[in-house]
Amino acid sequence: MYLNGLDKLDQKIIQLLVSNARMSYSDIGEKIGISRVAVKARIQTLENKGIIEEYTTIINPQKISGAVSCYFEIETKPDYFKEVIDILDKNDIVTQIYRVTGRDKLHVHAVA
Repeated sequence: MYLNGLDKLDQKIIQLLVSNARMSYSDIGEKIGISRVAVKARIQTLENKGIIEEYTTIINPQKISGAVSCYFEIETKPDYFKEVIDILDKNDIVTQIYRVTGRDKLHVHAVA
């Protein structure tokens, strides 16, 4: 598993945060058998080392407006590659644009 470089307590803390990033230090400490202060110190160390980079909220657009999230690929001629990226970048429904291996190929995420 990708957590092998961490001790057992840090692994448990990360697993709990992955399942619920809003879990309190007290609740984490209760589940793994250490104090709230020790949990806070360990999480701060993990953040300072860059192991934990951010906490995020994931919005499900279908629950709000019935929108659909989709991924698609676009392959362009080399002369139009930059122009296609510029057009996609200006479009509000496009959330991410990735350049992938292959000749002038893009992988795009949109919510519409």
